[in-house]
Amino acid sequence: MTATKQQEAEAEHDPQVVVTPGDASRSSRQDRGLWRDLTSYWILGLCNNYGYVVMLSAAHDIIKQFNPNDESEESSSGRNCHLVSTGAILLADVLPSLFVKILMPFFPFWVNFRIALAVAFSAAGFLLVGFANAEWMALLGVIITSASSGIGETTFLAYSSRYNKNVISTWSSGTGGAGVIGSLSYASLRSLDFSPRDTMLVMLIFPAIEAFAFWLLLRRPQVDILPVTTVESTEVLISDEKPLVGFKEKLFYIKHLFKYMLPLCLVYFFEYFINQGLFELVYFEDIFLDKDSQYRWLNVDYQIGVFISRSSVNLFQLDKIWLMSIFQFVNVVYFLTEVIWWYTPSIWIVFAIVLWEGLLGGGAYVNTFYRMSKEISPERQQFAMAMVVQSDSYGIALAGFLAIPVHNAICGLPAAARSLVW
Repeated sequence: MTATKQQEAEAEHDPQVVVTPGDASRSSRQDRGLWRDLTSYWILGLCNNYGYVVMLSAAHDIIKQFNPNDESEESSSGRNCHLVSTGAILLADVLPSLFVKILMPFFPFWVNFRIALAVAFSAAGFLLVGFANAEWMALLGVIITSASSGIGETTFLAYSSRYNKNVISTWSSGTGGAGVIGSLSYASLRSLDFSPRDTMLVMLIFPAIEAFAFWLLLRRPQVDILPVTTVESTEVLISDEKPLVGFKEKLFYIKHLFKYMLPLCLVYFFEYFINQGLFELVYFEDIFLDKDSQYRWLNVDYQIGVFISRSSVNLFQLDKIWLMSIFQFVNVVYFLTEVIWWYTPSIWIVFAIVLWEGLLGGGAYVNTFYRMSKEISPERQQFAMAMVVQSDSYGIALAGFLAIPVHNAICGLPAAARSLVW
């Protein structure tokens, strides 16, 4: 027994160690410590995405902070628009993450180093945005926060292949919780007249919590010490179950992941085009929320929808992810026509549609990775998870590029008149 424990200690986070399917499917009844893994992955999902969400929620304020006259200058059409779309902040918040996600699957899986880097970058991002005295400094903080999120997401999802499959569910729920807690905490602190600097300093607690969850709360994976992989039987591995070895073999395998990647990419393209290109153009005059508050609370509403759907996979699963991309496209059509003609009579209708938008986005994310945890062999899950997680970033990046010219084009249109109904 002592020798076994010593072997497990030496193999901690060893990238060559693979969990057997029997270990991965061990039930919670047999494993009394499973709660630690599930709780840890919820916290890790929360902390990893928290900074990313905060930067998007703060996009309106970051632009306004360095363009103080922008808000008071209406376009020639009479629309009250920022000269710089929040799509610019979206690009700074997603492109570094996308770059990291593309590279990470092909690098050695040094999990402790990766997470240390993610935690350090997260803290540095909050500090740079909080103490920024120039626009470039704030954008650098957003970029570093984005890189932190990309490092963490690829690493934690790949690492989940060594744990019970239900950590995918708690991770997804945690990332959804990051949306609600991140957007709500930012909106609340700003409503309480916290300065942007003080708000960011308060949020430094989250990188510390992330470090605690990974190094102290999360158990080390239960492993068999073998040079490559193990299976429950002594049969020869068929080709679809063999671990992927080498760059060429991994690159060839990517085509088998398109059925997961394309629907997820489309869902995120549509929803982030709405959020960063159209949200700030949805404006109701003379109501209980001013223009800035409307933008913040629409983000909170969206994140509530994401949280609900990302937490629901154990109750409801949907294999046809492409249906969600179709529904999300319908939402694009609604918001595009709404910001042009302002025909919706009440902001509460917009809140309801935004909640639905969030439900679709969160549902696509969690159902994609939950399907993969069931359909892909454990020997290939680590690479597959790290590759498919790029899909949402491709969609988000495309949305950011498209959001900027569309935003500017709509700002040049004549302002519509809205008839309010309460």
